[in-house]
Amino acid sequence: MIRKVEVQDFRFNLKSGAGSDAIHRDPVYSYAVTNLIDDSGHTGTGFAFTLGEGNDLVCKAAQFYAQHLVGKDIEEVMGSFGVLFNQLSNEQQFRWLGPHKGVVHLALASVTNACYDLWAKKRGIPLWRLLIDLSPEQVVDTLDLSYLEDELTRDSALELLQSQLPSRGERMAILDSGYPGYDTSVGWFNYDDDKVRANCRKAIAEGFTAMKLKVGSPDPQRDIRRAHIVREEAGDSAKVMLDANQQWTLPQALSICKDLMSIDPYWIEEPTHPDDVRAHKILADHISPVKLAVGEHVPNRIIFKNYLQAGCVGYMQVDAVRVGGVSEFITVSLLCRKYGIPVVPHVGDMGQLHQHLVLFNHIALGHEVVFLEHIPHLRSKFVNPVSIENGVYRVPEEPGSSCDLLSR
Repeated sequence: MIRKVEVQDFRFNLKSGAGSDAIHRDPVYSYAVTNLIDDSGHTGTGFAFTLGEGNDLVCKAAQFYAQHLVGKDIEEVMGSFGVLFNQLSNEQQFRWLGPHKGVVHLALASVTNACYDLWAKKRGIPLWRLLIDLSPEQVVDTLDLSYLEDELTRDSALELLQSQLPSRGERMAILDSGYPGYDTSVGWFNYDDDKVRANCRKAIAEGFTAMKLKVGSPDPQRDIRRAHIVREEAGDSAKVMLDANQQWTLPQALSICKDLMSIDPYWIEEPTHPDDVRAHKILADHISPVKLAVGEHVPNRIIFKNYLQAGCVGYMQVDAVRVGGVSEFITVSLLCRKYGIPVVPHVGDMGQLHQHLVLFNHIALGHEVVFLEHIPHLRSKFVNPVSIENGVYRVPEEPGSSCDLLSR
């Protein structure tokens, strides 16, 4: 039984331009951390990701949500978590502040993720194992499918999960091979050209065959020059992604993306405002066959549904520490599977939690293996940091979701 909750405000200053992009020039990587302490000695840890100021607001909201769990058994909570998620996300005191976005939804992510971590720890297994061992009915019982009935009902979600059961054994091989990663830290926005070049060489030496560059400079020629540096260093066979972090207006994106096509990008990420689905559709048609990647700042399953219905995104970057946590992540993954769109998460968690979720996506949902973002800057802050060998995530074996942080 959960007997106590603790919420902590963790903030980490990065060094030498790390983490910078066209919008966030001086980020402070921060976590609003929820700890659920039960009477058997286990502590479930979950968090949401922010960039500094305002992290305290998320913590305050997480405290409000987490108090609803005191006195409850985690197995009871998770047996019908979809119902609880619906109740908390529509709690009348907080719903006006969203709904289902912003501070309150980030707070719900922190609490949700702590529930999943405690569930796995209580069973003594890693989260990926817990999730793939659940029956289709048990998975769906953890989800809130409200506002999705036009695309995904309980019956259709069950059918999708059940359809993957006969072939899932073939996909278990991923546990031996590991899940491929891509290096997102070669080209942070504040890095100069020489550092970008050196980082590309370092990434290749470490076994990465895919890497990402931050774009969105006031001078488009800077973006074009730096993109050619990455392509030159990575070689023609590597996958190179470009990320504007929402900096461009649609007219700007229409102009510069055509020039950036010369380096054959694998995707162009967050080209404009994340709420403007129609602009993404116009741009996607304009730059086809190059695809767009979206999701880092998409807050909930309903807006993801709208992107899928518009047919304008090639890769969905749903992040379990941005949407309402693991439950909503799985819901979005089901939607994407229905549409045949790959899920390549944004890793606000530094890949700690998502290394579990991509294994579930592949094994249980039949999602194709693309790769998982790798950001190394907070690796030393975790009790069980991700293990990357030759550009590949090794499968975590410790109980839980790998989200325990070292004390500061």
